[in-house]
Amino acid sequence: MTTSVGIVGFRGYSGAELIRILERHSHAEPVLMEHRSDSAAESLPRGSKGHKRIPCTPEAVASANLSAVFLATPPEVSMDLTPGILEAGAKVIDLSGAFRLGTAETYKYWYKTEHTQADLLKEAAYGLPEFCRDRIRDARLVSNPGCYPTAANLAIKPLVSRELIDRSAGIVCDGKSGVSGAGRKPSMKTSFCEVTENFSAYSLLDHRHVPEVLMNSGLNADEFSFVAQLIPIDRGILETIYFRGVEGLTAEIVVNTYEDFYKGEPFVRFYDPGVVPDLRTVQHTNFCDIGVKYDPATRRGVVVSVIDNLGKGAAGQAVQNMNLILGYPEQEGLL
Repeated sequence: MTTSVGIVGFRGYSGAELIRILERHSHAEPVLMEHRSDSAAESLPRGSKGHKRIPCTPEAVASANLSAVFLATPPEVSMDLTPGILEAGAKVIDLSGAFRLGTAETYKYWYKTEHTQADLLKEAAYGLPEFCRDRIRDARLVSNPGCYPTAANLAIKPLVSRELIDRSAGIVCDGKSGVSGAGRKPSMKTSFCEVTENFSAYSLLDHRHVPEVLMNSGLNADEFSFVAQLIPIDRGILETIYFRGVEGLTAEIVVNTYEDFYKGEPFVRFYDPGVVPDLRTVQHTNFCDIGVKYDPATRRGVVVSVIDNLGKGAAGQAVQNMNLILGYPEQEGLL
């Protein structure tokens, strides 16, 4: 048996990736949902033809008997659409930052605008299954994590939670992302001539994904420095994370910590000591690959964490969350 799930924002990169993944899902049938009156004339992404299309209204959600709806939309659109979808009886997996930060005050500080659905912030489950699986299963609203925080938190939290890091020395996270992370909407910053043969940093120290890392890793703001950088590729995120270990820490302890922390996790792969992943290992997948090297003599450590920003950083993780809230095998459609 299959269930119908809606995709709002299917013309964007993450929405198109959702279509691709759901087409190989054994239990879910994608339904494309139009949320703008001026979108009919826009070109459809590859893979979208042949799928049912309906308007994004509560009445249409109920009539189509949708079990869940993905919102691959800007935060303000997600805030506007979510209440009606929930009232119509469907669960929501939101890929924007609308419901990630817990309070309206925190959202306003980082997103520089008011939050219009503060009551829903209280019930939204943060959708990082490796840390929040139990809460996700029972949620009707799941806030899919940001791409940078997904790679960062999966790399950092094992070390912080086991108190292996000298927090007084701080942690530096150097994140590099492909251009699709900026979305499909044209801009000068992401145009071909600006990106090709170029390499640029942006949002130094005040990237809106920083609070997600702090909320989930256990770090304080003065212990974490993050810089995002744009590289001339279409997809993928590589983060190089620098830390100083506590006295007596050994490379063996570091390795054992990661292996124990992610034992049985289907989408986190940890490399042999001193071996680190590159982007090709995770592109077009839902995996997060992690490698680490630690030098006990100087107490310096480096973690390399890689994901596909459209996979584990967006659509792949969203389907992983859908599987949890609808009771399907967590790996369905993703391997």
